[in-house]
Amino acid sequence: MADFALWNEDWLKQYIELRNGVPSHDTIQRAMGMIRPENLQQLQRKWQEMLESNEREKLKKIICVDGKTMRSNKREGARPCHIVSAWSREEGYCLGQKAVEEKSNEITAIPKVLESIEIKGQVVTIDAIGTQTGIVETIRKRKADYVLAVKGNQGNLETDIREYFEEAQKCAELKKGKGYKKTTEKAHGQIEIREYYQTEDIGWMYRKKEWKGLKSIGMEKKTIRKGETKKEEHGYYISSLMEDIELFSRAVRGHWAVESMHWHLDVTFKEDANTTLDKTAAQNQNIIRKWCLSMLKLLEIRGTKMSLRRKRFNISFAPAQFIEELLKI
Repeated sequence: MADFALWNEDWLKQYIELRNGVPSHDTIQRAMGMIRPENLQQLQRKWQEMLESNEREKLKKIICVDGKTMRSNKREGARPCHIVSAWSREEGYCLGQKAVEEKSNEITAIPKVLESIEIKGQVVTIDAIGTQTGIVETIRKRKADYVLAVKGNQGNLETDIREYFEEAQKCAELKKGKGYKKTTEKAHGQIEIREYYQTEDIGWMYRKKEWKGLKSIGMEKKTIRKGETKKEEHGYYISSLMEDIELFSRAVRGHWAVESMHWHLDVTFKEDANTTLDKTAAQNQNIIRKWCLSMLKLLEIRGTKMSLRRKRFNISFAPAQFIEELLKI
């Protein structure tokens, strides 16, 4: 940051007073450790609110919740920061986040994140670690819906749902009705076939009343074909949605958005290689990276389709030009 400011000092003076010149690396580091992450995120939200379109507001948004560990943010004997984020799949930006000291604390952090943002009328998706009755209570109290992944962390829940969809007759009946959807995608030299099943037939479920607002269960069957090889994967879900296969499949497929965001933090921004040790400074940098990620998606460079990593490289040649473009959006 200090080196960038030194090379662009004259241009930066258009926006900020640098009476004593560019601050040193240590000064910037201390400042990053003093800013409250909540305040920085409020600025990000205000900027994003200016970009939202009315058309998108008519669509139920998918809010994907997931955690990521900042692996290099640790001292000897201490744990690195683990940040739980709520990512808007449609808008492509982070709605809110909460830092905890380890992945197991996600269960307590998720309700706090959901209570800090507006989720009314939207659909929340979470991996199996967040499939907890308390988290479901929080989602429903805030008048949102949920599509939650189910694995072996909830007793026999996954087994019961899996055995239901293993009955060929059940799946055949869903294929004839409105509780089935199939998509085929070609990418990276392979074919991915996704089949989605959703049903409101849950009267048989044991202890279903423990899951507030539970109205349906679902399955995603993914078949991956590459050359002569074929691999099948199955995912199981509980949901507060009535049978709506389009919305259910969009929620299941859309959860990849938060995983994609985490991938970009590591690959495009090399977050796991950043050794900032101050926890507050590290969290603020994480917010800024997510903010920049949404900005990168807005910029078009020479009308050429390019990876976000290549966009960053191109912007580094003429930062003033591209930042001016962003300010005009």
